[in-house]
Amino acid sequence: CDILEQPMGRSDVTKFSDGEISVSLKESVRGKDCFVIQSTSDPVNDNLMEMLIMIDALKRASASRITAVIPYMGYARQDRKAKARDPISAKLCADLITTAGADRVLTMDLHAAQIQGFFNIPVDHLLGAPILAKYFKEKMGDKNDEYMCVSPDLGSVTRVRNFAQRLDCPIAIIDKRRQKANVSEVMNIIGDVSGKKILLIDDMVDTAGTICNAAEALMKHGALEVSACATHAVLSGPALQRIEASPIKEFIFLDTIHLGKEKMLDKFTILSTAPYFADAIRRVYSDEPISIIFD
Repeated sequence: CDILEQPMGRSDVTKFSDGEISVSLKESVRGKDCFVIQSTSDPVNDNLMEMLIMIDALKRASASRITAVIPYMGYARQDRKAKARDPISAKLCADLITTAGADRVLTMDLHAAQIQGFFNIPVDHLLGAPILAKYFKEKMGDKNDEYMCVSPDLGSVTRVRNFAQRLDCPIAIIDKRRQKANVSEVMNIIGDVSGKKILLIDDMVDTAGTICNAAEALMKHGALEVSACATHAVLSGPALQRIEASPIKEFIFLDTIHLGKEKMLDKFTILSTAPYFADAIRRVYSDEPISIIFD
């Protein structure tokens, strides 16, 4: 709002004594272009319901267009049936947002890009890589040959390859085998990381098992130092303890999820996505192309 030089919409979001969420709009939105900004992070269900109820309130108050701005979309990892009788919760959430009355979704770094196809409304999918790459490019200067971008698992290879192109760095891949949920075992490293400064890149960090195991394996294979970056700092369970004890020198996150003081470590650097989202919101409002800001 500060960047766009616009006041925040006036509303009250409260809870009844039984936990039900109540939304009350304090100004007219008739005919207005409305943007509801809400990361559906912990507490996921409360944040999701707040957003749905707010969208419904705006729709019933005759807003002309409603855009759900979701910097971090919860349930995005439940995007397929991993085993028999599993739900596809990401599709359900997409249906809920559409049914509530959203006309468009603006989000960043979905866990799987094809989740955009779950929505029957336009989805603008922003990328965190330009912000993170700019930070590292300034830090590296002209010494990019000393660095290597590493994918912590096979699923992040495309993301890391695109990131490495921005920095003009080589890449390596960690091949791991997951034995059970939230537990990963590093198997081997594809690429020579000896004598290199490593940049580990992922879309989100939840329990931090994968990325911390990857950092330890890289140091054992001769890496000089390891830094890591991710768009979404979910940081649940033992994540903070693992990162603190890991050989990761610096961890860069974007502010798509708010981290309170209790979750801030000395290793953490938080970069703002506000200018990025503000530019996207302005372009949606004025019907300008958004693709230009991806680079």
